[in-house]
Amino acid sequence: MPSAAQDAERQIPGEGTEEPSARSAEELIAEFDEERPARRLGGPLARVIGAVALGVSVYVLYAVFVPVQVLPYRMSFLAAVLPLTFLCYRARVRPRRRRPRRTGGATAGSAEAAAAPAKGHDNPGIIDWILAGLSLVVCAYPLVGFDDFIRRTFEPTVLDVAMGAGCLLLVLEATRRTVGAILPAICLAFLAYAYYGGYLPVDWSLGHRGYDIDRIIAHLYMGTEGLFGVPLDVAATYIVLFAIYGAVLEYSGAGAFFVNIAFAAFRRSSAAAGRTVTLAGFLLGTVSGSGTATAVSLGSVAWPVLRRAGYPRESGGGILAAAGIGAILSPPTLGAAAFIIAEYLKVSYLTVLLYATVPTILYYLGIILAIEIDARRLGTREVDLETPSAWRLLARFGYHFSSLIAIVVFMALGLSPFRAVVYATVLAFLLSFLDREHRLGPRRTARALSAGTLSVLPVAATTAAAGVIVGVVTLTGLGLKGSRIIVDLAGGNLVLTTVVAAVAVLILGLAVPVTASFIIAAVIIGPALQTLGVPPEATYMFIFYYAVLSEVKIGRA
Repeated sequence: MPSAAQDAERQIPGEGTEEPSARSAEELIAEFDEERPARRLGGPLARVIGAVALGVSVYVLYAVFVPVQVLPYRMSFLAAVLPLTFLCYRARVRPRRRRPRRTGGATAGSAEAAAAPAKGHDNPGIIDWILAGLSLVVCAYPLVGFDDFIRRTFEPTVLDVAMGAGCLLLVLEATRRTVGAILPAICLAFLAYAYYGGYLPVDWSLGHRGYDIDRIIAHLYMGTEGLFGVPLDVAATYIVLFAIYGAVLEYSGAGAFFVNIAFAAFRRSSAAAGRTVTLAGFLLGTVSGSGTATAVSLGSVAWPVLRRAGYPRESGGGILAAAGIGAILSPPTLGAAAFIIAEYLKVSYLTVLLYATVPTILYYLGIILAIEIDARRLGTREVDLETPSAWRLLARFGYHFSSLIAIVVFMALGLSPFRAVVYATVLAFLLSFLDREHRLGPRRTARALSAGTLSVLPVAATTAAAGVIVGVVTLTGLGLKGSRIIVDLAGGNLVLTTVVAAVAVLILGLAVPVTASFIIAAVIIGPALQTLGVPPEATYMFIFYYAVLSEVKIGRA
């Protein structure tokens, strides 16, 4: 099934005429498939995993209307998605292959050749199956005799500790596979602090009374402050429901419509290409909430257009990165950290959307101003694209906006975010029958529901690992100790403290995803700002904004 970006790509003529130095959309997609950690599953296994993912989506939707105990639900959710992670993600990412040179108008090892290895199946091996089986056992273990398990929290058995240690290691390995090794390394550093910090004098800034292995594992595995804490709960409720909604909207053709309407909106301007990419990133972001996914989908379509407009590689890449990452600030589906903010502040998600209004406007205003400046500085030119008029597209496919608006309306009427997004998903499903090509029949609906669960696997692993950091902070009191150090470094000055905080979040974000950098900064830097009188909502939105900015990383083109 082609992506919406590929659907849109076929509707934008002239993309084969970009400058020879620019890679085609097919080459970009082939390179992404080769370097991404996710496997290309095939055969009966792909159908089995799709069926399991479909079952998880059905379970998540069921839990919205039939209440389930909080902790057992989190455990059962992780027991379902962690094995899928080991089956769907490689232990190692394939090394980058050098791009072949173009010779005589043809490319040796062209897009077809580059894509050839990716077309084969990449099914898991025996080690992956063993890890998947173990992850199911350690996550489901607490559910067997759950009440007795909770009563043993302060006196865990040897088996409890062994299962907890196994769950911790498997979560860290799943996180390494999905988002890289840095976040697991940070988690290990926090675990080392929880154990070895007891050897520091208690009167030192970072000293504490010390905790043995049993106490650390019990705190992280047998309660609500560690692996099964608030971050995972957000992934198992808010994020997976919005991911399912985004997948249904994508499969109904909304992604292609959003890209096409963005290309049709700006026609006669030297800055039109940059504006188009920014608008397309915003519209795609409203349903994805993922900066990386939006940047990849958008890049496969918009890169040739930016090159034809005269943007150098670095400037064009910067626009794509900024527009893609803006998805995390595009309502109504903000990034995962926004849902965590709602849980931390104990406010409705609609309130967080209102909090995010000003940061979102500032972010996109900054991009538009930079595009206008670059258009004059770089001498970019108009790009003539044969697309239908914006009014014609709106008249035919404008109904795709209705479910986005419905989410906000439902929450304004007092519905919970969970029910609001489920009802919006049903609305998107019904509206899909207005487009014969993208109508959601049984098979297409099943694929959309499966895709929703599979897209949340990296977030589930990340939030479970982030729970380790939160657990260590609550166990050792590191948050208050770290905040005192930050305030002392800034001399108690609020302005200097915010500068130090912003720099710290930006540096942290160079190494870990937005969700993880937000959680780490919220529990360590957040108390420092609140100590100086900054309201909690302003504190968390400040950290969220700079965590988003840090996601646009510096790298080689």
